[in-house]
Order: sequence, then structure tokens, then C-alpha cells
Amino acid sequence: MTRPPYAEPTAEDIATVSEQLGREARGVVGIAARDRDGAPAVVATAPRLPDGSPFPTFYYLCHPGAVAAASRLEAAGVMAEFNAMLAEDDDLRAQYARAHEAYIRDRDALDDVPEIAGVSAGGMPTRVKCLHALMGHALAAGPGVNPIGDLALERGDWHDYPSGR
Repeated sequence: MTRPPYAEPTAEDIATVSEQLGREARGVVGIAARDRDGAPAVVATAPRLPDGSPFPTFYYLCHPGAVAAASRLEAAGVMAEFNAMLAEDDDLRAQYARAHEAYIRDRDALDDVPEIAGVSAGGMPTRVKCLHALMGHALAAGPGVNPIGDLALERGDWHDYPSGR
């Protein structure tokens, strides 16, 4: 397996992420996306945390502006709309299933944790549960990988994402 592309975190990155989260960052193995100014936006987190507990959310949205955008969308009820879209659109559903598989491949490339085998994040592959996770995946993987994450990024009111978006 090949390791997904993300930058190794520096001590400064870990300090920034800890400040962003308001708590000590745990299990960060990489910076999967940065904002336009270079601050961490998404971290890659070990599938098994230092205390031994399994952690399925490999891509974790950490940038306060992005987190706020995801929260605003969730509060506005966008997840229900996205779930309805999944129910009605076979192509979108297939793309979302492929996003689920890509997410698991990325995480499994780092470590195999049997307790979370087949589990991704954000409700994938059948529903939309957490826009924070889906936007984090979309930012980390790039456009075209996670269609629901891409839609949330388009609708979210956060414009500091990398210029490649």
C-alpha cells in the first residue's frame, strides 16, 4: 500500500492545531490540507490513538473557519437535503461509495485497525451524517473525490481553502 500524500507535521503545526481545537492534538500523523496562508486546515490522524483506542476519522477538520462553515451548514439543515440527493441520484450515490472506499484506503495505508475495518466517516457510504468529516476529506483528497464534501465546500462560507480548490 502507498501512503496518502500529506505533509509530516512540525512542532509548530501541532501547536497550531492544538490551539485551533482548544485542546491537545492527539495522534496527528500529517497535515492533509492547509489554508491559503499555510495554517493547518485538515489533519490526518492515526487510526489508533496513542492510548490504544481506535479512531476512524482519519481526516479531521481543524481550521476554525472551516469548522464554523460546516457547523453553519449543519444548523441550516443541509444534511437532509444532501441525504435526499443521495436517495434520488444513482450516480451521486456511486461516487459517494467510491469516496468511502478511498477514505478507507488512505487510512489503511497507514495502519490496519480491525475494530474500524470498513468504517469511514461522515456517514459514508450511505448517508450524510457529519459535514465536518466530509469537508475534511474533500479538502485532503482534492476536488472530485468526495462529492458531498465538495458540495459542502461550495456552499460553505469559508474561502481560505487552498487555491487548488
